[in-house]
Amino acid sequence: MFNTNEIREFQQLETPFYYYDLGLLKKTLDIYTANLKKYSYHAHYALKANANDRILSIVKSYGLGADCVSGNEVKLALESGFDPSMVVYAGVGKSDKEIRAALAGNIFSFNCESVPELEIIDSIASSMGKVASVSLRINPDIDAHTHKYISTGRSQDKFGISTWMFQDVIETINKCKNLQLVGLHFHVGSQITDMKVFEMLAKRVNEIQSWFFEKGIDIQNINLGGGLGIDYENPESNPISDFNTYFSIFNKGLEVRPGQNIHFEPGRTIVAQCGTLISRVLYVKFGRGKKFAILDAGMNDLIRPALYQAKHKIENLTSTGRIMKYDVVGPVCESSDRFSKGTLLPETKRGDIMAIRSAGAYGQVMAMKYNQRDLAPEYYSE
Repeated sequence: MFNTNEIREFQQLETPFYYYDLGLLKKTLDIYTANLKKYSYHAHYALKANANDRILSIVKSYGLGADCVSGNEVKLALESGFDPSMVVYAGVGKSDKEIRAALAGNIFSFNCESVPELEIIDSIASSMGKVASVSLRINPDIDAHTHKYISTGRSQDKFGISTWMFQDVIETINKCKNLQLVGLHFHVGSQITDMKVFEMLAKRVNEIQSWFFEKGIDIQNINLGGGLGIDYENPESNPISDFNTYFSIFNKGLEVRPGQNIHFEPGRTIVAQCGTLISRVLYVKFGRGKKFAILDAGMNDLIRPALYQAKHKIENLTSTGRIMKYDVVGPVCESSDRFSKGTLLPETKRGDIMAIRSAGAYGQVMAMKYNQRDLAPEYYSE
């Protein structure tokens, strides 16, 4: 991925930093949006994956809307120029302040997750003289077969409205004069690599929306969320997810009613592979039966391995020595500050430049100043 000139530039820069391959980002968006156009689908980019200003500018230029999960994400989307009519706002705990701001911004839809939330949005909208467009986030009780922290569509998860709540929800909407039901929203998890999960989702959506149509309720929009995974093990050979198969599953399995619009919320699949965390080796330490490569990047820069036990491909860009086994760790004062265990790398020494791949999603956006460490800056291929 990295040529000699890039590696030389990396060696001259203070580490750690994030490096974004904007060419790959644009190629990914080219393929993704081509599939949208093929099926006349709509998409809202999930800001939580990466809210970098330049990334957002490029994503917006491809005509995607914004998927937000906080009031500040809604604010950022609007300030970044995303069309308010393409901004959706999800989350189980929207505050009154956040609801007011989103209503003032005239966003497309609140993705609502409970009866109390519907009642509060109605009350606030009434006080502002507005009608809030709402979609119901449904919990379809589907196991996405991914990490338990990023599974969101099972019956025991905190997200969404379960089927047994439907009657109460409809009665609530009918009595709320400042709500307009515009759709149904589904999202079953993240980093899903088993395509059968999406086949199950399409089937479940068909069953659920039939209940609403039998009640005479018109559903204008079906939002299928995101969740398609990437290849963390082989980012070089598989830099772009299989969008063709992904969209064809829904085109084949989803029963689209006349006049319905189909929406998606991509995040990781758009930005993950274009981002790399570049770090420098501070020390090589010998432990009992193992070697530690201690980097100047830590869990405060990339928390996924510590939080999700996530695995990223790690490369030594400046060594061609014999292959040895290392635990790659950071400098943060936590035992969980470890990027990998038993990783095969060329013989590594102080000053070597290391690349932690596939870090464009849930990397820089989740960075923090724990231990009062500086936030890693970003650089771009262009």
